[in-house]
Amino acid sequence: ATPPDAALALAARAEAVLQRPLEIDLALDGAGAPSLIGARPLRLSTRALMRAAARMVADGGLTRDAALMMIEPQAVEELLHPSIDPDAERDVLASGVPASPGAAAGRLCLTAEAAEDCARSGEPAILARFETSPEDVHGMHAAAGVLTLRGGLTSHAAVVARGLGVPCVVGATEARIELIDGAPEEGALVTPDGRRIAPGDWITLDGSAGEALAGALLTRSAPPSGDFATLMGWADARRRLRVRANADTPGELATAVRLGVDGVGLCRTEHMFFDPERITAMREMILADSLDARRAVLERLLPMQRGDFLQIFEIMDGAGPPDGDAPPVTIRLLDPPLHEFLPQEAAGVAALADALGQPVESVRKRARELREFNPMLGKRGCRLGIAYPEIYEMQARAIFEAALDAEARTGRPPHPEIMIPLVSAVSELQLLEGRIAAVAKAVEAERGARVEYGVGIMVETPRAALLADQLAPLSTFFSFGTNDLTQMTYGLSRDDAGKLMRDYVEAEVFEADPFQTLDREGVGALIQLGVERGRAHNPRLDIGLCGEHGASPSTVAFCAEAGFDYVSCSPYRAPIARLAAAQAAIAMDRAAAADAADE
Repeated sequence: ATPPDAALALAARAEAVLQRPLEIDLALDGAGAPSLIGARPLRLSTRALMRAAARMVADGGLTRDAALMMIEPQAVEELLHPSIDPDAERDVLASGVPASPGAAAGRLCLTAEAAEDCARSGEPAILARFETSPEDVHGMHAAAGVLTLRGGLTSHAAVVARGLGVPCVVGATEARIELIDGAPEEGALVTPDGRRIAPGDWITLDGSAGEALAGALLTRSAPPSGDFATLMGWADARRRLRVRANADTPGELATAVRLGVDGVGLCRTEHMFFDPERITAMREMILADSLDARRAVLERLLPMQRGDFLQIFEIMDGAGPPDGDAPPVTIRLLDPPLHEFLPQEAAGVAALADALGQPVESVRKRARELREFNPMLGKRGCRLGIAYPEIYEMQARAIFEAALDAEARTGRPPHPEIMIPLVSAVSELQLLEGRIAAVAKAVEAERGARVEYGVGIMVETPRAALLADQLAPLSTFFSFGTNDLTQMTYGLSRDDAGKLMRDYVEAEVFEADPFQTLDREGVGALIQLGVERGRAHNPRLDIGLCGEHGASPSTVAFCAEAGFDYVSCSPYRAPIARLAAAQAAIAMDRAAAADAADE
């Protein structure tokens, strides 16, 4: 029977005291007066918990702050991605690291080209690779999910897949891929128990569980409810830390805007050059044997790059309040080593040689010259801009011209911030900033209009953190790139960490994977030192974090405590960061109130 009003009131008071929905045992005496004889936290899905929290606030039994503290930020992500039907029978083919949540079924493809062909034919594709590189990005865009045998949470596949919002499993080290050069359709994914899954066979990826499964399992979508929007609105009103997106394409930017970001914290320009219409020109530029030849190709790439930035600025202009400034867009200049743009397989080398009208051996020789033993610590980032200044000059010109074009179209100037990657010396920043300023002056003279922009650095080397006092006066912002900063601080490859980390965590050598949970003692200490030294010499310095830690609740709390202005993360993880930032603000206010009461 429906309990009388007194029983409902007692239940509501119990929930208000414990600030959580409860399963309650009540006893009613002969007169119908209730007494509480038992209570347990009610096990609810994230969706149901949000509904309960919104109801309790509406009933007056809970404050908004208490409602926000009830929700686990990481659990919010499950509302944004499909999941496998819980009644489906799971036949696990391979297990690895759950790198990007969600579930998808598709036909197995062993090359990026095969994934594109599959998608073009109207069928979903699951791209499986030993590991991915920027050369595979076009196939990743076409795929419904990505599986790699190597890598960890900050490997290339994981970072790109999270940005795209597709499920991804990395580090499936016990499986193997047999790929026959020239005939990839004859290869196979070989499971740990010896089964051979041929290209074209159906498989399902569970990016939340880190599993590849046999067959096409049913998935179900879970669009966010109105309660989700209500609580996220409360979170936005409460948080002090801004949340930006790591986004490179119009699709990612549109998703980021829909999920409530405050701007773009990292736009990786290298991903713009892997479009099939551009990659040949990019390769021609890399293989050019003279400065004049290189500049000629860059002139052809300039309008393409300018169009990219114009589209980004226009999308972000629509995201900001009509009567305020346009949201900031932080654009990182070219970062990866040049060999990553060149084909790695014999067939690709032959096709490139044919497209450029060069001998195959000449192309192969140049590719060998560019290859490095440890390219992530070689000629990449700002070192590329110093060795080949014409590349960064082209990108800077494209940014400035696009900014002026966007202002002419929208009536409001965009807010571009140019990020110089991998800086470790003051002289690097001085040299490159001077060249960027010279390009800005030339564009202003040509267009008769002033370009508003900022220049800052990605702090991803320990030396940059230590020299923050010298770098800050030359910078408008610092953005801590915690993927590489963690890698360099530990001396541990982020791409190989997946093989080691499970053993380390299980053996309690590390409490957690430092590529997933920010190491406060080591990496965090470097960051705090960089913030303190930077702000001491430039109080107006804007400080953010753009590594994949950007949506980790513990990292968001650390950034709030350290006085950061923003965190940046992949678009689908932005709601996690928004809620975590609100919880960090609530926790800090409660701690301050407790300290004041003690005094």
